Amino acid sequence: MFISQSAAFKFVVGETITLPCEVTHPGTFVLAWKRGIAILTAATVKVTPDPRVRLVNGYTLQIKEAVPQDAGDYICQIASLNPREITHHVEILIPPKIHHVTSGGHLQVKKGSPVRLECSATGNPTPNITWTRKNNVLPNGEEKFVSPSYIIENMDRHKGGIYLCTANNGVGHTASSQINLHVLYPPEISVERQVVFSGEGQEASLVCIVHGEAQPEVMWFKDTMQIDQTDRMITEARGARHTLIIRKVHAMDFGNFSCVADNQLGKSRKSITLTGKPNVATFRSAAMSQWRDKYNISWTVDSFSPVEEYKLYYKPVFSTSDHSQHIYEPKLRSPFIPDQPPSPAYDTFNYHAGYGNAIHWGKNEWRDIVLPAIPVSPHYTQGMSYVIRNLDPDQQYEAKVQSRNRFGWSDFTERFLFTTSNTDTEMRDMSVTHYSSPSSGTGSLSIWSLHLTVLSVARIGLLWRF
Repeated sequence: MFISQSAAFKFVVGETITLPCEVTHPGTFVLAWKRGIAILTAATVKVTPDPRVRLVNGYTLQIKEAVPQDAGDYICQIASLNPREITHHVEILIPPKIHHVTSGGHLQVKKGSPVRLECSATGNPTPNITWTRKNNVLPNGEEKFVSPSYIIENMDRHKGGIYLCTANNGVGHTASSQINLHVLYPPEISVERQVVFSGEGQEASLVCIVHGEAQPEVMWFKDTMQIDQTDRMITEARGARHTLIIRKVHAMDFGNFSCVADNQLGKSRKSITLTGKPNVATFRSAAMSQWRDKYNISWTVDSFSPVEEYKLYYKPVFSTSDHSQHIYEPKLRSPFIPDQPPSPAYDTFNYHAGYGNAIHWGKNEWRDIVLPAIPVSPHYTQGMSYVIRNLDPDQQYEAKVQSRNRFGWSDFTERFLFTTSNTDTEMRDMSVTHYSSPSSGTGSLSIWSLHLTVLSVARIGLLWRF
């Protein structure tokens, strides 16, 4: 009788196959191992010429260094008048092996075209194929994708790179291969700064970032004239970064520049404006006023040339529940000359009524004030502080500012919001202040003192300190 029972065994390629066959009281009966019609052993005699096969520990069949061809059924038989037998099924596990990837691992595709990446592998059990991207996520934003193929629609340069296919079936080590995907596309240009601020005698750097496959040729233009490299105008290229350096800027240099990139697939152009105008101002004052009907607004502006004047705009912010017109009743009282009507000075308020009358303030109507700057020696950062009077208590306002130097007006600032208080919390000088800092950006502010009183339309006292 057999002590061993039929069973299924799994062995990895290269391992030793061991198949048991134990029998009680075999007597004179012969035990034989068979595979199909082939006899491997009879009693203790090895019949097969395969040197890897032998009997150990009695009638246990051993096959060294298993190969895929060893898979199948093995029969241990008692050669009696009515033969008895048990059958062992052997499965050989094979680690994954990749034997094909698209285009042998190197693929070029034009921008806008679809591409299909394929990866084939063998092994037992059948391996799973997982796609990843070296040092990046896949174009769909996922970390990995499981499939024998991966499709990328509408190729662009951001979808190029090294794609890895990895085969894994849980046997041995995983197998991997890579596809280097190149995208052929016309030049693509981005600029570091759309507008570059500079001043006469200063140095300016205009930068274009240029990508293209194949490598584009880059040229610089001023308006429609191509720029030739000189001691004063120098071009540099470091990787994708292309720079036009203008040393000691002249007034005639201000205007429109462009970088043009060209390769076999096309041509691209991007424009950069070199300007001597002031930069956009930055508000420095707090969002909440200390007073019910006044607000001290202040700002700074970077300008290589002295700022000549500012224009301040402001208006109340009405909620959606407010009426389209707001009745604004200014209390026009000068802090210096009581009960004197206002006289026009630097203010250019567009009032619709004279002194003492209610004013209709339209929902989208701005008030504007022109504030001349005091000429000073060249300073890069300049600024202004101004007290707006005759405001409503507990009311939110929005403001914006423009600055002008000899080259023109700057762009408007972003919307700035401030709110008047319910009560006066602190009394301070209501003044206009002009201040500046050295162009080097270091050192303390200039400390001179000059006091000048001016009456405006709103009868505002102006105190200049510079």
